[in-house]
Amino acid sequence: MKVFRWISTLLYMHLLKHALLKGSNKGLTEEEAEHLSTIKRQNPFGLVVLILGGASFTFGPVSLTIPVTTIILFLISFGTFDKNREDNPWTFYIGLGLSFIGLWMNINEMLHEHHLR
Repeated sequence: MKVFRWISTLLYMHLLKHALLKGSNKGLTEEEAEHLSTIKRQNPFGLVVLILGGASFTFGPVSLTIPVTTIILFLISFGTFDKNREDNPWTFYIGLGLSFIGLWMNINEMLHEHHLR
């Protein structure tokens, strides 16, 4: 985990994460914003990795760039996960797993329709 945190710090991913979450409390009172800060939320990069992992699984057998991009995004953004403030890292893990499946299918030249027969 220290390696992932070092990579994320080196690439300023923590600052980008805070910039993404900064405007989410606009229009709320101080009390409401404080209450919302006590509730655990999802990491925005984890959600992106999960969505790209699904795209990697779907389109990975045809295009190699989506699974590789998802794996690189996982490597540079997993260090931003904070277990005290965020719910769970499973969005990262599932997205990474789906991208590896898409990558494996691309390397072995398999398509989804080969398994439907």
